[in-house]
Amino acid sequence: MKQADRVPTKLLWMDLEYTDFDYPRSLMLEVSVEITDFTFQTVASYEARIKNNPKKLVERMALNTFWQDYPANREDFVRNNDRGKDISVVEEELVALIDKHFGDEPAILAGNSIHSDRNVIKVHWPTLDLKLHYRMLDVSSLKILMQAKYGVMYEKKNVHRAFDDIQASIAELQFYLDWFKKS
Repeated sequence: MKQADRVPTKLLWMDLEYTDFDYPRSLMLEVSVEITDFTFQTVASYEARIKNNPKKLVERMALNTFWQDYPANREDFVRNNDRGKDISVVEEELVALIDKHFGDEPAILAGNSIHSDRNVIKVHWPTLDLKLHYRMLDVSSLKILMQAKYGVMYEKKNVHRAFDDIQASIAELQFYLDWFKKS
């Protein structure tokens, strides 16, 4: 059976926080992963803060209008820049996590606006990128459909911390699936 034809049994929910959308130069700040089955039961999870980003570049966050809306998060990342793991160690741990829980099954990346995270992954974690299936489950795509076609709105709290954002993405997808079931 071709890789593209394999039916996945799990999803790799991932959220990254990074300095800005200048992908070649953006710096990862933290990552959170939740591996779930399709009933959204957690199989495994992983969280890490990335350390050793040059402080000057982390402080670029202050210039990014996005981070101006989240001053407490921005200050936490800048203040704790030296805590966490090296970016290469985090990539190795994520690859090992995928190998352990997905084996030869495709690792489908899932989340909200996951294409942005995928762009950062391609630049900073090329070995991890090769472990990911080309297909992704982007909850944002379903959000567009639900709002425009059905007038269904989901109020999601925007925390912009990796773990919280994953939980919110899973809850949002579940909300839409429940809506379809009821309708």
